Amino acid sequence: MTRTVSVVIPAYNSSRTLDACLRSVHAQTHPVHEVIVVDDGSTDGTAEIARNHPCVLIGGGGNRGVSAARNAGIAAATGDVLFFLDSDEALTPDSVANALEILRDDPSCGCVHGVIAPEPLFDDGPVEWYKVLHAYWWRARGAGVVETAFFAQAAVPREVFEVLGGFDERLRDSEDLEFSDRLAPHYRIVLTERVMARHDEEHRFGPLLSETYRRALLLVPALLSARRGGRSNLTANSPASVLAAALCLGSVPLPPLALLLSWPAPAVPVLSALPVAGLLAFCLANLGLLRFAARRRGASFVPFFTGVHLANHAALLAGAASGAVRALTAGRTATGGRRSSEQAAAR
Repeated sequence: MTRTVSVVIPAYNSSRTLDACLRSVHAQTHPVHEVIVVDDGSTDGTAEIARNHPCVLIGGGGNRGVSAARNAGIAAATGDVLFFLDSDEALTPDSVANALEILRDDPSCGCVHGVIAPEPLFDDGPVEWYKVLHAYWWRARGAGVVETAFFAQAAVPREVFEVLGGFDERLRDSEDLEFSDRLAPHYRIVLTERVMARHDEEHRFGPLLSETYRRALLLVPALLSARRGGRSNLTANSPASVLAAALCLGSVPLPPLALLLSWPAPAVPVLSALPVAGLLAFCLANLGLLRFAARRRGASFVPFFTGVHLANHAALLAGAASGAVRALTAGRTATGGRRSSEQAAAR
């Protein structure tokens, strides 16, 4: 029996990309049952663009975040399978058909999600090319049965939400990881290149680092939660890459510090070698990725790619450290609160 598909597209100020997104949906080789655009309080022409296409437009709830928008789409959808698509992406023509085939062939599968294409939706320069190449690389390398789902382009049978509920509306970032914590113990999750979308990624250096920092704030709690559940989350960077970046970046202040504090003379050249060693280790840890970038954009692009990748690791490390401190502080506060309550009750 052919299953009907409802495509759910959360959109916030998506006037630049929504037309291309909707065109890609209506160009699918497997016709979709309905397209639902959830306008999450946009202040641009997002709603007007949606009205120019055959779709259901939901709005009026203000800017509540992607989790709330997806939940609104789930509530309105009537299809057997819900296909989530971000409004800044355009699907390859056979993505929906391929997702349905995988779900049909594996009844235990509760989510099929795809990868970012190795070229952007719109070419906005080298920073965006860094972002899409890296995004494609780590997802494609992890393809297969996984324990993490990303819902930028993902197909989920309706019954999954009937069992697990919707997305956590308190979260505006890392909602995928929270839902994965509930999804993975009950259903198989498949990541595949047969579902693919071109993405309009961030093309400015500063906002790219800010986005990485913000998303990394919940990284440590998410990894700890996965470990407690006996799972391993998909991650964009290998532990070797993160450790090498930490060595490279963390050792940069040591040589001038040694001079300032008049450390023994032999210490200075030794400490000066550490950032170089860290950089070499970082390049080795990312050798496959750098070769891939060279094949796609040429060898002259690799130094730029490496520099942005290292800077992105700096933002990742800073965000993860800050998030870990916040989680630890919150845990201590909660523990202290419980102890105070217990002491008050004892009295």
